[in-house]
Amino acid sequence: MTPAQLSAAFFLQVFVILAVCRLVGMLARKFGQPQVVGEMIAGVIMGPSLFGLFFPDLQQVIFPKDSLKLLYVLSQLGVGLYMFLVGTEFKTELFRARARSAASVSIAGMVAPFTLGGLLAFWLWKVPGLFSEKATQFEAVLFLGAALSITAFPMLARIIYERGITGTSLGTLALAAGAIDDATAWCVLAVVLATFGGGSMIAVQAIGGGILYGVFVLTIGRKLLRKLGTIAERAGKLTPTLLAVTLMLLMLGSWTTDAIGIHSIFGGFILGVAMPRGFFAEQLRKQLEPLAVIFLLPMFFTFSGLNTRLDTVNNPQLLLIGLAVLVAAIAGKGIACWLAARLNGETNRTALAVGTLMNARGLMELIIVNIGLQKGIIQPALFSILVMMAIVTTLMTSPLFELVYRRKASESTDTETAAISA
Repeated sequence: MTPAQLSAAFFLQVFVILAVCRLVGMLARKFGQPQVVGEMIAGVIMGPSLFGLFFPDLQQVIFPKDSLKLLYVLSQLGVGLYMFLVGTEFKTELFRARARSAASVSIAGMVAPFTLGGLLAFWLWKVPGLFSEKATQFEAVLFLGAALSITAFPMLARIIYERGITGTSLGTLALAAGAIDDATAWCVLAVVLATFGGGSMIAVQAIGGGILYGVFVLTIGRKLLRKLGTIAERAGKLTPTLLAVTLMLLMLGSWTTDAIGIHSIFGGFILGVAMPRGFFAEQLRKQLEPLAVIFLLPMFFTFSGLNTRLDTVNNPQLLLIGLAVLVAAIAGKGIACWLAARLNGETNRTALAVGTLMNARGLMELIIVNIGLQKGIIQPALFSILVMMAIVTTLMTSPLFELVYRRKASESTDTETAAISA
């Protein structure tokens, strides 16, 4: 394609992506689902599994193969910017507030799904079409364990905020446990990326470099970055210069972690954690979040959907594998977190709500599986299975939460009212 044809194709793609994501997102909200769930589904709809199946020629016109490289770059920019913003909302004080319960729930929510995912990987490692031939059994175990262990932390935070339970025992416990889970899962993924396809020195460079980057940014870097917050507070706004400096640092951080052999999103997320809180972070999210969430993230969902081929899961064995992955994901996350919360003295209602919230995979799962596919760790069939697992577990979250938490809250209120009346 010529540059003019590429730009024309891109503009048409963005129009279709934004329109479909908004439409499906609106429909999702009518059924009590968050916008992000609708956009995840929209991505699959625009891929070869539905749109490409019924209208293959039209799909090729809108998403020609040569244009997907540009879509990929922008999708990575979107998810990198989004993870940076997630980092600015990462609250370390949550760990201190509910340390014991949060640690127990988090450990259960990591160990159980990781163990089940590892056992599945032993079974699936040599099944054709799932893992790359270059992937060792150890890498397969780590990757699938991390994929099943992840929690949709940003979505979890949104649900807690929208339901008005941010400062409650449940909200604090779920946020703290989800934060620990995701941090651990990303560390495991970093190890997989560092060891895959390279020698021991490459792995040492990636892991050692990642640790050095994280320590530097979260210690010396955090102190230096405080000046940005001070300048913004004095000016009473986030000036264009401050925004430009922040974006330059984001690009530099993303490049650094990518260059040492991990992934660009790690650089952005760690930088976000180190950013000044309060006024500066609020203004930063106010200016950047609409661009990331409304404009760029739908491109990531679409790129994921274009790589999701449900027709590759086309025989009883793969269907059985898909079901096993789904059951392991739900049992390992939801049930384990519920049990851990109960053993730490939480009420059954709170424990059920925690298990439900922790079970959602959302965008975080799509990021992990896209990295796995991009790096050649997994193949399209397993990619598609994990995408569907992410969608199903995320779809379950809102209705189950309302069922186990809100309904019981109403029943409790009705009982108290009846007792008072009597």
